[in-house]
Amino acid sequence: MRLLSTLVNRVVKLFLAVVALSLVTACSSSDINDYQGTTPNLDLKTFFDGKLTAHGTVQDFSGKVTRRFTVEMLASWQGNQGEIKEWFVYDDGEKQIRIWNITDLGNGNYTGTANDILGQAKGQAVGMALQWQYEMLLPVDDTEYQVAFDDWMFLVDENTIINRSDIIKFGITVAEVTLVINKVNN
Repeated sequence: MRLLSTLVNRVVKLFLAVVALSLVTACSSSDINDYQGTTPNLDLKTFFDGKLTAHGTVQDFSGKVTRRFTVEMLASWQGNQGEIKEWFVYDDGEKQIRIWNITDLGNGNYTGTANDILGQAKGQAVGMALQWQYEMLLPVDDTEYQVAFDDWMFLVDENTIINRSDIIKFGITVAEVTLVINKVNN
């Protein structure tokens, strides 16, 4: 009987811990509608047009910076179809190319695809912010991991975006990416 009581006690404690963690996680989530009425308005077609540069860091789950990188970008639009070419150079010398094909669905809604993105990315812009969510095959050493990205872009001014991404595996943020994107004025 004592064994059963101990087992029930442990199950109850585990259940309460899971509920508490769920509540903390739910309370800490941002909502894109929190940015209603903020300015300047983030329009991907306006910002991602022409040459851009970016500088960023990757932080592990503890907050330690594990990588630094730069990105050269070239973006163009034909009607509601956009292409953003990205050339990454990491501090360890690794190079990577990603080409986004973006569709402006109107009313601040976007979809996108790229070579290493699984399925379709979905985004919504409200005021000065855009939330962009997608799944990706992320290469780490000699292995690829399927992870989810919760990507937030914040338009600081007409030439600068701060981009913060949570990299999520099994519902847990395992890394964060911070990126400052600047338009190159000719």
